[in-house]
Amino acid sequence: MDQIVKLVREKTGLGEDQARTAVTTVLDFLKAKLPAPVAGQIDSVVGGGHAGDTLGQAGSMLGGMFGNDK
Repeated sequence: MDQIVKLVREKTGLGEDQARTAVTTVLDFLKAKLPAPVAGQIDSVVGGGHAGDTLGQAGSMLGGMFGNDK
């Protein structure tokens, strides 16, 4: 999660606490809206393991969902 918070801070200029609150809010929203098998993977992706690779993939997918085709 620290990687996401850092990215939000860099992109928005928010402070640590505000960025962490924003990230937590978005993650909680996604967990509530996504199907259970997908939502259950959010904590494992954000918490560790191969988070860097998976977060990159997740970011690409989410970007595509919101019309950002990078």
